[in-house]
Amino acid sequence: MSEYQYYEFTAVDQPLTARQQSELRARSSRATITCNSFINEYNWGDLSGEPLEWMRHYFDAHVYSASWGHCLLMLKLPASCLDQAMLDACLQPAGSDVFEASAAGQHCILTWHFSDEEGEHDRFWTHEDGPGWLSRLLPLRQELLRGDTRPLYLGWLARLCAQELNDEDIEPPLPPGLATLTPAQQALVEFLEIDPDWLQAAAASSPTETTHAAADHNVWLEQQSPAELRTTARLLLEGRTMEAESSLNRRFLDWHRQHSTQPAPSARRTLADIATGYAAAREQRLERERRAQAKAEARRLAERKKYLAGVAANADQIWQEMDTELKQGSGRSYDRALELAKSLAEALAQAGRQKEFRQALERLQQQHTRRPAWVTRLKKAGLLT
Repeated sequence: MSEYQYYEFTAVDQPLTARQQSELRARSSRATITCNSFINEYNWGDLSGEPLEWMRHYFDAHVYSASWGHCLLMLKLPASCLDQAMLDACLQPAGSDVFEASAAGQHCILTWHFSDEEGEHDRFWTHEDGPGWLSRLLPLRQELLRGDTRPLYLGWLARLCAQELNDEDIEPPLPPGLATLTPAQQALVEFLEIDPDWLQAAAASSPTETTHAAADHNVWLEQQSPAELRTTARLLLEGRTMEAESSLNRRFLDWHRQHSTQPAPSARRTLADIATGYAAAREQRLERERRAQAKAEARRLAERKKYLAGVAANADQIWQEMDTELKQGSGRSYDRALELAKSLAEALAQAGRQKEFRQALERLQQQHTRRPAWVTRLKKAGLLT
């Protein structure tokens, strides 16, 4: 397979203008370009541009995947919508090749990377990996805008899996609901090849995600000053709906935490603390897999037993089918007859009718004595001595 690269960009908050589309078309004559997207695949060439610059000037989301085992996701959000303290904690210690943030005016561009340096994941080189990822991952942007910090924590966890962290490094504030990820967050886990055992170990202390009743919203709204409500309304009138929603959510969550009777968040752990649960999580996963495999094998055997019982019940008809195939005298017909013979041998053995099979096969052979290719097949299959 030749080198393969996939680029997909999406504009969410503002569609591309005709001029912007023309600028992008000047960079690529083959790309699929619309008012909301740019998609191109390369087998020999490369993108004529810098993805980070394109994100700054045109787009809100980007997925890249290459056949040599590298992929990345970029999301651009208003900086004011992000939990900056949480983001800073996920970026410590500084200097990551896995999860990073870049300033873009009033926006922040988050980038999650994965590199399969050991060539362990065949998704990159057995098929074209890029298509379909962005549609699965794009909801992460809306989740971040609504104050969900789990995608940020998953970026830190990807750093852990890439061995960027040390035992004494402190985890970011543990978000609620880490054990019950959204579909987009689960897609991010798959995209970054995050070790499920590290995820389970980290999520063991994560509290259940809280759902807020309408009564809580009403109480909070009654406490908002006219000036605060005007600020939100102005953002809506200016078309900055994401910022308005994010601001409201953040202020409400701050208020709810102060007035909630829920227990205080657990203390932040070191990587060494989380590692204590890794072995147990791994063993639990392996045990689940063993049970699932045993269940699947039992189901397969039951289905096979049922199938063979049906074969044994129709033995006379199958012998006739074998005779018909042999009379055609071709290699393909001999192969089909052999498959019928093997199934019938297994079926009659299951029914305790092995003697019947040997006698019937002898009669069949007497009718086809001049077929050495057929006899060779039977001997190789162990059906004829």
